[in-house]
Amino acid sequence: TSVTRLALEECFLGSQEALLIADALKNNGVLTNLDLCSNLHLGASGAHALAEMLQVNMALKKLWLNGCGIG
Repeated sequence: TSVTRLALEECFLGSQEALLIADALKNNGVLTNLDLCSNLHLGASGAHALAEMLQVNMALKKLWLNGCGIG
């Protein structure tokens, strides 16, 4: 069984964690839903890394970032 949904809301994730998640998901072909809501310190660099990941990851269909202090 593969993990298709991952909820990491309110986990105190910062930009470094967002960079690691984005890097790991560049080669992901299974995860379709990622919830990163309410991680207030993702920052611009974390958001940028996630945006770059979305350009190559065709599996991820839903990404929640509300309450992350970006934009």
